[in-house]
Amino acid sequence: MPEVSSVRETGFVDPKALMAIRNLELRARVVVEGFWSGLHRSPYHGFSVEFTEYRPYSPGEDTRYLDWRLYARSDRFYLKKFEDETNLRCHLVVDQSRSMSYASLTYSKAQYARTFAATLAWFLHQQGDAIGLISFDERVRDYLPAKHRHGHLRQLMLALERETAGRSTSLTEPLRRVAELARKRALIVLISDLLAPVEELERHFSRLAAAGHEVVIFQILDPNELAFNFEKATLFEDIENGRDVYVDPALARASYQSRLREHCEQVEGICRKLGFAFHRVVTDQPLERALLDFLRSRARRGKMVRRRLQPASR
Repeated sequence: MPEVSSVRETGFVDPKALMAIRNLELRARVVVEGFWSGLHRSPYHGFSVEFTEYRPYSPGEDTRYLDWRLYARSDRFYLKKFEDETNLRCHLVVDQSRSMSYASLTYSKAQYARTFAATLAWFLHQQGDAIGLISFDERVRDYLPAKHRHGHLRQLMLALERETAGRSTSLTEPLRRVAELARKRALIVLISDLLAPVEELERHFSRLAAAGHEVVIFQILDPNELAFNFEKATLFEDIENGRDVYVDPALARASYQSRLREHCEQVEGICRKLGFAFHRVVTDQPLERALLDFLRSRARRGKMVRRRLQPASR
């Protein structure tokens, strides 16, 4: 199978145009359908359909999944044996704290994170996988267990559409609840700016690792949080504790960027040590790129990425 990284990024939807779509579920569909369409337009078809192994064909079995190319080479009939389409249980853990409301663009980190979570939910639901949701600020706001049944995806989308409300960020309660609720080994996708104490992150990440979960981390940051492109001395409000801080960007920029870089490197190092996949996503990047990162993570671990099966043709 060709490397996922070979997929072209041309044709990806501009995030600003995407966020102008008011309906969250429609946004998710646009990203996923555009992503698959982009794969078909590219010369690489790494995610067309995957299967675990072959097995000999027995008379009377469904012929739609016969591999005709293998028949041409071997003059024998073989069926593609597919993985169980409901074997994945995924919990989306989405940060909706006040820090996620920051926006230097026409949309916030929270809107971007919600859209990405909706995109993953739509994508996994189309595969037949069970998806759950935990959204949080300083406490858990919404919990939906991982299911794949009629109406569940709509419930999940409605929960994601709620606006941020919290004043602070604490991963202690949400990650403790994840560890309690996800008793069976599962895929856990955490979508957050991770602007929390490193010691707190390491402690709770370690609990998830000890429970045997596969964990994928997406750190969502606004481009201005990285560049700190403010020109004039400004009165900043700490949106999590309400304090006003007078800052001269010219004097503070180097120190700020150094501390942010150190924090991010420490978080990434913890993820690497625990075997978690870590991705940093900037909110001016197309959502398809983040979806691509998710698929890369699954491919590296030898997990299946499937599409709805189409009848084979001679």
